[in-house]
Amino acid sequence: MAMKIRLARGGSKKRPHYAIVATDSRMPRDGRFLEKLGTYNPLLAKDDERRVVMDLERVQHWISKGAQPTDRVARFLEAAGVREKAVRNNPKSAVPGKKMSEMAAKKAARSAAPADAAEE
Repeated sequence: MAMKIRLARGGSKKRPHYAIVATDSRMPRDGRFLEKLGTYNPLLAKDDERRVVMDLERVQHWISKGAQPTDRVARFLEAAGVREKAVRNNPKSAVPGKKMSEMAAKKAARSAAPADAAEE
């Protein structure tokens, strides 16, 4: 059984509140879970200690049994000092898309054209 430690969304529209749960990866996001490990309230200030509340002992228990935390939960664990900080690198995020690179090339050609005309 592939175990995950992930967020299950609760709360109403535009007022999210998440439960940190241990679940089988085949279950739906807000569906059945094995154990509730904590809560996450993104509406609270980032420095508020109630923003992320976890039972770290139970989280460690599930990780020892082979549960894999999702990216967001892994970041919470890194902030709590339970997990080593992973190196993240997304080199494609800074590369412009096809349309934007075409626009940049046209703009460069336009700006180079008056400079060439001034030299002659």
